Amino acid sequence: MTPKAEESGGPRLDERITGALVGAAVGDALGGPVEGYSPDQILERHGGRVHGIVGPWNGDAWRTARPIAPYHKGDGHVTDDTLMTHALIRVYAQVRDHLDAYAIADHLVPDLMTNPRWIPELEAQALPLHRIFLAEKWLVARLHYGHVDPREAGVGNIVNCGAAMYMAPVGLVNAADPRAAYTEALDVAGAHQSSYGREAAGVFAAAVAAACTPGATPASVVEACLSLAKDGTRTAIEKVCEVAGAHQDFESALTPLREAITPYDTVGPDYRRPSLGARRPSRLHAIEELPIALAMVLIGSGDYRRAVLGAVNYGRDCDSIATMAGALAGALGSPPPQDWSKTVAESSRLDLWEPARTLAEVTREIHRRDTLRRRTQEAAFTALEGRECSD
Repeated sequence: MTPKAEESGGPRLDERITGALVGAAVGDALGGPVEGYSPDQILERHGGRVHGIVGPWNGDAWRTARPIAPYHKGDGHVTDDTLMTHALIRVYAQVRDHLDAYAIADHLVPDLMTNPRWIPELEAQALPLHRIFLAEKWLVARLHYGHVDPREAGVGNIVNCGAAMYMAPVGLVNAADPRAAYTEALDVAGAHQSSYGREAAGVFAAAVAAACTPGATPASVVEACLSLAKDGTRTAIEKVCEVAGAHQDFESALTPLREAITPYDTVGPDYRRPSLGARRPSRLHAIEELPIALAMVLIGSGDYRRAVLGAVNYGRDCDSIATMAGALAGALGSPPPQDWSKTVAESSRLDLWEPARTLAEVTREIHRRDTLRRRTQEAAFTALEGRECSD
């Protein structure tokens, strides 16, 4: 007799993968239109806090208001966070095993360059390369044109959340094994980022893997992160999550959380005008997005709506913060509201559930491969010890 989900430690694998990936996409879409602004600016612009899907910040002038980013953010459109997440899932679907930096060079980069797809923010069929931002275009410049060793290609890129924002699939493939997720993500992210940007990719993947563990809680996810994170990333998570523990709603936490992350964030108080030391390698600093996402999941007690709305109303790089918070809440077993998911899927013209089905299938294949590899190694080790192998 197959046990019920609630009798076996919570939602099953398929539900957690779907919750994480759809949750990440919905969080991305909710955060996109207020990205780059402060909580006070969001409050003034929207006449209160954002409680769901809203339109572009600049209304019908979205194409020209910010020429460097002529994107239709809002109205349920996903951004590059989701485009990159889905692209990484397609790499898993091709390789059907664990990934490394070479898989990024051999599969992800050609996909970005050669396969036109519907880009919601451009409202057109285009190459993903034409939508991803400069820190992600770096992948193409370094790997395709520069022929750099994939394991070192991230060196020299700005240090930000660019790699971390799409690492949820790595955590899901390594469900319930945070250390394995951390190790794989560090390898994958080496093609894209260095320093604390790469570290954040590893820790976020570990967080998603930890969230998939039966019986996981927001607190256990943070504990898993702290057991693996290094340098400024670890300290930032610890300090920010300590502050989160004193709050039960995101409104009261917005200013204290920003104050807690400030010593580790290099961008500075004005998100759109970074300081001269911004996004440079350091062992003392951390990206802002991951610690804040973890804090919002803690404050929301793992509830999707509470965690993601906290992330959205925090502002700054809130599409990525909400992407991470949404993935974690979904993996913990709290999926996004159905009306939000439906609206985002229809507005973005994307099947948000197909990538989850694909990744669940690939995850099972990889698990079978891992089991066989582990048994082979165990048999070899037993022979080395001079003992008979037994089942």
